[in-house]
Amino acid sequence: MSFVYPLALIGLALIPLLVALYVASERRRRREAVAFGNPALLPNIIDSTPGWRRHLPAAILLTALSAMVVGVARPQATMNVSRHDATVIVALDTSRSMTAVDVKPSRFVEAKAIARKFIAEVPPEYDVALISIGSRAVTAVPPTSDRSLLALGLRSLRTGNGTALADAIGLAAGTARTQRSAEGVVPPAALFVITDGEQNTGQMSLDDALGRARALHMPVYTMLVGSPDGRVQVHLNGGYREIIRVPSHPETLQKIAKDTGGAFIPPVGTDFSQVYGSLKTRLGSHRTTREITDFFAAGSALLLLAGCALSLIWFRRVV
Repeated sequence: MSFVYPLALIGLALIPLLVALYVASERRRRREAVAFGNPALLPNIIDSTPGWRRHLPAAILLTALSAMVVGVARPQATMNVSRHDATVIVALDTSRSMTAVDVKPSRFVEAKAIARKFIAEVPPEYDVALISIGSRAVTAVPPTSDRSLLALGLRSLRTGNGTALADAIGLAAGTARTQRSAEGVVPPAALFVITDGEQNTGQMSLDDALGRARALHMPVYTMLVGSPDGRVQVHLNGGYREIIRVPSHPETLQKIAKDTGGAFIPPVGTDFSQVYGSLKTRLGSHRTTREITDFFAAGSALLLLAGCALSLIWFRRVV
């Protein structure tokens, strides 16, 4: 334990002096009683003497005074407190294959709806980031607790070309690593990927990306949006249209989840709590210094009330 104003503890030196004064007062009272009467006759006059009860209120009041002096010194204690800082990263596929309508009204619209619902359920004490997975992985919204900013970021997403899925996982790991708590510790992080599972571009290999996630102990939870029968139309020059098959790839997402300690989540009847629930089990605690003056102040007040109450009940006086 440490103190902000340790010099205030000099006041504790008054406590032994007050104890000495109390003892001297009690001895003087006995001498005066002997001078004005015969102590041997007291049992014939009163049923019993207060005994130890006579000194208990004074002892309580002196203890309260000691607690008050310590409180004035503003004590601080180092203790373990629960950590509540964590980062949840949502990565949403914005590639051309997400325009397929095998999921109504489209894969992309459904993915944004899932992301919106998920963000709304994330505990407010967690920061959330949003990553767009196109030909490049881009941070659409950096980690923030502002849910309205995340909603705006979701609305601004547009589909493009390509799916740099591994780059998105690597970017998420880098984003989580840059987060720091007040103690300089990287808080727990989890990544939630919503995609049709296809990776067809990017600078990073999937194995390298998964290695970065594992090194950070960041589980990746994946959700498949799409079916094996997905198709998109591409407009060509001269008014022609090309129909391209874009089947979903659940195997890729299952591998990502398994290799990082996450889970492959079915989109129907989804319970998102498993994503941020895993963070709760990893939050743990950290040591911090907290001022505990309030405990000493409250204890002093309670002791003062208790001492005065006992004195009033037993002796009909305050002290």
